[in-house]
Amino acid sequence: MKVRTRPARHTRRVRIAAAAAAVTAGAAVALTSVPAAAGTASAGTPRFLKPGELPPHPTSPWYAGPVTAGQPDPLPICVGDALPSIATHRAYGTEFDTSALQVTVVERNERRAAAFAALLRKGLADCARRLMQQDPDMTASKKYYGSLAVEDGAHVYGIHTAHAWGSSDIALFSVGRDGRTVTVVKWAQMGTFQHAQVADFRTTTVRAVDKLH
Repeated sequence: MKVRTRPARHTRRVRIAAAAAAVTAGAAVALTSVPAAAGTASAGTPRFLKPGELPPHPTSPWYAGPVTAGQPDPLPICVGDALPSIATHRAYGTEFDTSALQVTVVERNERRAAAFAALLRKGLADCARRLMQQDPDMTASKKYYGSLAVEDGAHVYGIHTAHAWGSSDIALFSVGRDGRTVTVVKWAQMGTFQHAQVADFRTTTVRAVDKLH
């Protein structure tokens, strides 16, 4: 019995549709899944936060990108200019306008690491003034939320920025050190100091520094 075949044009359409579906599915996995190796590390390599260790979002899970060598792009405000090319970073996001970033730098020795951590803290302490100097349409303010007794210490800051055209954003930063390793954690979303999850972020910072090595 002779078997009838579909027209070539229909076959091409089916193949194209299947390929498009595969690409869409792959993109969704890339955006929402966490690689099995991400957040883990070989002996001596700093470990990064897992999504579940970030301040909880009320309506969305956190998603994480891979641990990536080099500076983040774009550079984060306040600390970005000080980050060296030897940095390693990991970006995080939610389904809404809340994001996070962790950047880690391993220095040659503890003395250099302590000096680098001090440089980052100085940048955060002076950040609001510099932001307003760079952008006359911006109003910025800073809060220092104190130190944390974890490894060689950590410090937490808050930066609020508002533009004349109506935007208002709040960001929390922390700088922590364990030996010759320094890590910076940033959490940000739309809002003011009233919306800052300071207690949760302090817990996140302790976890970030404690699990570096």
